[in-house]
Amino acid sequence: MTILEQVSHETMVFMRGKYRLDEIGDGKDELKFKQGQKTILTVYTHDDKFTFLIIFGRKERECFEMQKNEFSTYIHDYYDNSKTYHDGKWMFIDVSTLEQLEEVKKLILIKKKPNRKPFKKENALYSKCGQRCDLCVHYADLDEDMRDIMIPQLIKMWGQTDWSMRCEGCYSENCYCKDEPCNAKGCAPQKGLAECRECGEFPCVKATSADYRSMIHTEVHYADEITWGILPYVPMQYEEQ
Repeated sequence: MTILEQVSHETMVFMRGKYRLDEIGDGKDELKFKQGQKTILTVYTHDDKFTFLIIFGRKERECFEMQKNEFSTYIHDYYDNSKTYHDGKWMFIDVSTLEQLEEVKKLILIKKKPNRKPFKKENALYSKCGQRCDLCVHYADLDEDMRDIMIPQLIKMWGQTDWSMRCEGCYSENCYCKDEPCNAKGCAPQKGLAECRECGEFPCVKATSADYRSMIHTEVHYADEITWGILPYVPMQYEEQ
């Protein structure tokens, strides 16, 4: 991936991993992360960068002032030169590197505390590509109540109505892709590894079927669609990093 693609991917990993929010795109160049009517973050796409709009109210500004020495002059300049209106200080921050994104993440955490509750991992079952089999709608032993919750959201996300295929996991005789090995099963052995999670590059684009949906976009996807239609198929999205 290019640096800008990495910024795009890491933005979505962070926002979806930390927050349960609606993603409201305008179909052109804007994506809003919203909780109800409140916008937490707006991202504008450009050919060579992203522009993040974060609005700090009085409490957020007070919090930032207490932490200001933890930020670089790059962020200081945006903060000091941004205009303050009746609803807060509007910061339009250009981001084109991972270093800049890391600082913006800290601003987002000031704006809103994480509200996503990760799935429990006590009985987690991992596939060779690192995905959670026990969170997959196709897993044969998945709780049927959970499957009933997932399917309507998967239909909305992927536009596919048939989710009847069942799989017993990579290490069973009834693995869905045993006859046509997935990318993960082909890549890991070439590196002398048993599975993707042993790889220093994990998670990568080969390790998830939903990765192309894990970039900054301009579509409309609601929180439940993200929770059940994407995150189960993106390694480590639900887990502590």
